[in-house]
Amino acid sequence: MTERLCLVHYHEIGLKGKNRSTFENQLVTNLHRALKAFPIANIQRISGYIVVESEDRMATPEMAHAIAKVPGVARVSLAYKCGLDEGEYNAAAIRALREAGDFSTFKVHARRSSTTYPVHSIDMNHIVGSALCEAFPDKIVQMHDPDVTVVVHVVQGSTFVYAASMPGVGGLPVGTAGKVVTLLSSGFDSPVATWMVGRRGATCIPVHFSGRPMTSDTSEYLCRDIVDALAPSGVVGRMYVVPFGEYQREISLVVPQSLRIIMYRRVMYQVSERIAQLEGAKAIVTGESLGQVASQTLDNIAAVNQAVTIPVLRPLIGSDKQEIIRRAQELGTYDISSQTAPDCCTLFMPRRPETHARMREVLDAWELFDHEAMVNALVASVEYEDFPQCPSYHAPKGPLRAHHSSLAPRDDAPTE
Repeated sequence: MTERLCLVHYHEIGLKGKNRSTFENQLVTNLHRALKAFPIANIQRISGYIVVESEDRMATPEMAHAIAKVPGVARVSLAYKCGLDEGEYNAAAIRALREAGDFSTFKVHARRSSTTYPVHSIDMNHIVGSALCEAFPDKIVQMHDPDVTVVVHVVQGSTFVYAASMPGVGGLPVGTAGKVVTLLSSGFDSPVATWMVGRRGATCIPVHFSGRPMTSDTSEYLCRDIVDALAPSGVVGRMYVVPFGEYQREISLVVPQSLRIIMYRRVMYQVSERIAQLEGAKAIVTGESLGQVASQTLDNIAAVNQAVTIPVLRPLIGSDKQEIIRRAQELGTYDISSQTAPDCCTLFMPRRPETHARMREVLDAWELFDHEAMVNALVASVEYEDFPQCPSYHAPKGPLRAHHSSLAPRDDAPTE
């Protein structure tokens, strides 16, 4: 009996050598999480693929779309699984080509992963091609750059036949590259940066610095909506919120106006580093793009980096705003980030921020307030919320020194 299933293709995972099974198993785990809303019967590894089978033996395009959003998936095909009988896989090829939509030209690509099947792949091409030419007499066989390629693959005693495929997001499965702490605001840049690092296999722990109590908490709920928008990729395990408003005011009263932003960011980095230590995270991720704003010049980046000892990753450093916005639209975070929300990024901003800070002046300003006590107080006041859509996230063991209180939902919270 022929069934339709989702055949998951990957690229980078196939290059991992002896570690390949670890990456494949993590991808299987992540697919189980991503497909909870679908009637899934089985997800298993076979030679070179991952197979997703539905309970009714008839996978849908909606299921394929959900799979395509999972990091590690290079491509997903709606494929027919049948036996080794020529009549079966010819019939499957006709169905697959009929479902491919409008086309004028096609070709057949047959191959065998097991040489125990006696029919050579060249002969399979002729067998299936003849059946398709008979079923579609008005279509043209074209070996180079056809509109549609019908793939017939014999593997592990079964034949998989498909023509329709959609691209996935690529990258590596979330959970294969360790943890990172990401600085998340409700703007356009940091959600994209978070997703990009998650797409490389990292489990992301966003830290949002709120202007509360000097501003409303709107930005916090926008960040929650952003995390929900990123849920299909499963990259976020927990979000921390740090009420920063009062401490920004304290800094603004004692340091030179031009250096306020650098002082704010040094404190934010040190708090994030402490959270990273708590979580076992190995790096901090930011949404900075070189030269985009005053704090993102090379001199100022160096002045902020000096405050921490762990690596700071900037996946958007060479991107312009239009590129970032296009990616935000693809991810579904654009409409959320378009909403206006006061937060720490707009609080106590100087009229003329320093663009080329000198390290000696930065360190002098750093000693004008008790930054160590401030960081301790901020870490002690953090709140957090866990997100179950990230199967690779494991909460820190032992008692947290932070304040254990999840963000409470509100009736007027902005929606995606």
